[in-house]
Amino acid sequence: MSRFPRYAIYYVPAADSALACFGAALLGYDVHRGGDVEFPADLASLVDDWRELTADPRAYGFHATLKAPFSLAPGATEAALRKACEDFVATAPPIPVIKPTVAAISGFIAVVPAVPSPALIALAQACVTTFDGFRAPLTEQDRARRNPAALSPAQVGYLDRWGYPYVFEQFRFHMTLTGRLPANRQEPILALLQQRFATLALSELAIDRIALFRQCDAAERFEVIGEFALRSAADRNSGSPEPAPEALQRS
Repeated sequence: MSRFPRYAIYYVPAADSALACFGAALLGYDVHRGGDVEFPADLASLVDDWRELTADPRAYGFHATLKAPFSLAPGATEAALRKACEDFVATAPPIPVIKPTVAAISGFIAVVPAVPSPALIALAQACVTTFDGFRAPLTEQDRARRNPAALSPAQVGYLDRWGYPYVFEQFRFHMTLTGRLPANRQEPILALLQQRFATLALSELAIDRIALFRQCDAAERFEVIGEFALRSAADRNSGSPEPAPEALQRS
């Protein structure tokens, strides 16, 4: 059984950005403030079971996984993990910039890159390897919940080595907007969310930060406890001083 608290390294858009507000409203939860958000009134009337359709991603909030949730290894501390995040952003790969779109992925709807991004894959790989020393080994129950029988041999190998099957070439950046949908509902809900996303007129998205998330116990949702700004290529090339990491302190 999972040990708590659990932590994760995610990407989240800036708290007051149009994209963050879009995701929070659709999921009914704001990961920055740790509180419920009202669903758009017209959406709730169009899809009367919207709360149920978004129940699973609501527990995690609007995010993209870079290092999947983990319990702390023996001897590891939250303070040391936070310091590792600060150190990481000073030397992390360059900031990826993607063209975001809304698409279906494995039966759910998510914001994804319109085309693959090698820079984004490099960032995710660096997060997987850099923070793995803080991760406690999976328990047998946690491993079983990943349903290894349904995974490929490569994915099982990654699960056992890195605690998560979808890393390296298996990684797919996605910011989830719904739970897994019945096949007959995917097309109309995808069309609806694509129309809403188009109103943001978001032609590109810089993956410009990592966020440290914490889940205090199984009954609680994940919440941002720190954000850390990545350095741009221009800053690196100019030798500019490192920006102070953005931090959100919560008890």
